[in-house]
Amino acid sequence: MASILNHHIAIVCLLSYISFSTFNFVSSISSSTYIVYVNPSHKPAPYHTHAAWHAALLQSLTIEPSYHLLYSYSSNSAFAASLLPHHVPLLASHSSTLHIHPDTFVPLLTTRSPTFLGLPPYLSSVPSSNPSMDVIVGVLDTGVWPEHPSFSDAGFSAVPSRWRGKCESGPDFSSSVCNLKLIGARSFSRGYQAAGGNTSAASPRDLNGHGTHTATTAAGSPVANASLFGYASGIARGMAPGARVAVYKVCWTQGCYGSDILAGINGAIADGVDVLSMSLGGGSAPFFRDPVAVGTFSAIQRGIFVACSAGNSGPTPSSLTNTAPWIATVGAGSLDRDFPAYAQLGNGKQYTGVSLCSGEWNEKEILPIVYNKGVQVGSNSSKLCLPGTLDSAQVKGKVVLCERGMNARVEKGLVVKEAGGVGMILVNQAANGEELLADSHILPAIAVGAKNADIIRNYVLSDQNPTVQMSFAGTVLNVKPSPVVAAFSSRGPSTLVPELLKPDMIGPGLNILAGWTKSVAPSGLTEDERQSDFNIVSGTSMSCPHIGGLSALLKAAHPDWSPGAIKSALMTTAYMLDNTGSPLHDSANGTQLATPWAYGSGHVDPVKALSPGLIYNTTTEDYIAFLCTLGYTIQQIQVITSSNSTCSHKLSTPGNLNYPSFSVVFGQRSRQVVKYQREVTNVGPAGSIYNVQVTGPASVSVSVKPQKLAFRQVGQKLRFTVTFKSVKVGSRWDAEFGWLTWNNGHNQVRSPIAYTWNY
Repeated sequence: MASILNHHIAIVCLLSYISFSTFNFVSSISSSTYIVYVNPSHKPAPYHTHAAWHAALLQSLTIEPSYHLLYSYSSNSAFAASLLPHHVPLLASHSSTLHIHPDTFVPLLTTRSPTFLGLPPYLSSVPSSNPSMDVIVGVLDTGVWPEHPSFSDAGFSAVPSRWRGKCESGPDFSSSVCNLKLIGARSFSRGYQAAGGNTSAASPRDLNGHGTHTATTAAGSPVANASLFGYASGIARGMAPGARVAVYKVCWTQGCYGSDILAGINGAIADGVDVLSMSLGGGSAPFFRDPVAVGTFSAIQRGIFVACSAGNSGPTPSSLTNTAPWIATVGAGSLDRDFPAYAQLGNGKQYTGVSLCSGEWNEKEILPIVYNKGVQVGSNSSKLCLPGTLDSAQVKGKVVLCERGMNARVEKGLVVKEAGGVGMILVNQAANGEELLADSHILPAIAVGAKNADIIRNYVLSDQNPTVQMSFAGTVLNVKPSPVVAAFSSRGPSTLVPELLKPDMIGPGLNILAGWTKSVAPSGLTEDERQSDFNIVSGTSMSCPHIGGLSALLKAAHPDWSPGAIKSALMTTAYMLDNTGSPLHDSANGTQLATPWAYGSGHVDPVKALSPGLIYNTTTEDYIAFLCTLGYTIQQIQVITSSNSTCSHKLSTPGNLNYPSFSVVFGQRSRQVVKYQREVTNVGPAGSIYNVQVTGPASVSVSVKPQKLAFRQVGQKLRFTVTFKSVKVGSRWDAEFGWLTWNNGHNQVRSPIAYTWNY
């Protein structure tokens, strides 16, 4: 999952599929699920639906569709089927088959966020004239807890007449629970069930919490006095509280299957959503093998904005997921809110961390603290507080120092409690840096950064009778510096397309308060009996719905803007300075400055995005011309585009895509000069004149022609060419960064530039 609450749990077309009442799964031991892409031009005229054609195609190969066909995807000219081994070559060799691949497993990857982002205060009820009420946000995740107060429809008018979706019934889920706010709820679980998942999964109800959290972050209605056990208290609301919400359950606690994701996207397209928020993803397969990339291309073709999580594998370089250019790839940063806690050691030294400790606690009590007290002498497992590793005789009544890694952070607290420990100091490893994640632990606990971790660990190991006092300071606002790039947020460069700079932007993703399910405790532990309407969670799963919700605000303000225009506005108005005026820092080490490989164009600024001045409007045709530069076969490109694309028009290089950022890759000595062309559209006033400014390393000379853009009218498009010349001999994958800005005195339209030398 793209949240890291429990890091190791790892349009007119109609989606039609075989009636589930006649569906029987073949034994999962002998069959596997595959996604099969077929040439849409091969569909015979007598078949009025893709489902009928797909069923007939299987029957022609003596594959009974009522037993094997899982989904038929009309938006992508594809289907998913549970196949026996001898079925696969039959389908692969069929003349209508473009591509076939096994189903993929995909990990699932607030009171302060609106104020931090500069959004104006929101009324407790929604005015009926609010234009965002016509915008529909689709969320693909673990489902929804429909009774949550964040889905109140007080003040909402009738559902837009263009809405074609529905509220499905299922186990513990009545279709009547939807309302004027939550207008759709559907479940897609056939891929999950074919892989051996629980057959009771066919319900939109959220039994995990992740889906309710992301949906309410994107577009939750205002809820007063929201908090997690008193922490982060205030009015909780989503980024677009006036927007409608439609939920598509395609994931479970263990993760998601590509066949279900593709079905959910097809369903959302058919239903009529305007925005898709998808806090899921994993790996970096070629786009034609990635169900998220394939499905979202169909969404973009129909004018649907798509936001996806960048992944939680940072700070490892090139760890990004969801890097297709038509997707808004979202990294994570911090808010200016914290939950400080203090560990005062027996030597008088005090160290600061974070905590969400709730309940009774004597802050004056001095307790012994222990480390690596395991049942197996010489084993390092007890350092990590893995299940069954702590020696109760040495832990009972004490605070235990536990290191991050291997198992979920909240599970470590459970391990300590079950061994008789009364508290925990959870310390970061070097890779976690100074990033502090607040968790709803089952016992009093403080999380500390890597630097303090080393000091505390050395004290515990060197002192004959180490002790600690733990105290908790609640919620603190206006923390500086902020935002800071989260250490877990995945990083560039993109390995699939080095000429494409990703991620696109960052948004709030660290310690985010949003709605939660009643089905599971905030810790996610079955042993935890606490319940809360809200939870504080971290991950790019949390930053993604921020961007999804903000895109709904832009869609409401500018109904004629394309998904590419909305993404451009969010990117070119993003900022790179924190609230101290310093360039953004990277919490992976606390002192080093972050780069565009961590934050893309910067931290999103929705107020400025409403009036960006200029936009880079990337179109479907641009994306197809881009795909034609990647070395894919025509059949592989047709898998993505669901059309008879021929590559009659292609770009000279992937970097020539009309994108709001630049990634310049210098090759051999013969390729020390790189030229890119861009086109910008004036969405500001007529008569606007922009001058170019370029900043960057001395190792690259940059020239822009023309240096001035004069727009006579609104909507006018002008082109410019940028020539990058390397004046040094770089070593393989050296990296430097710069900026290209068009400035008219009011708007600064900024684009990051990444330079690499690939010898």
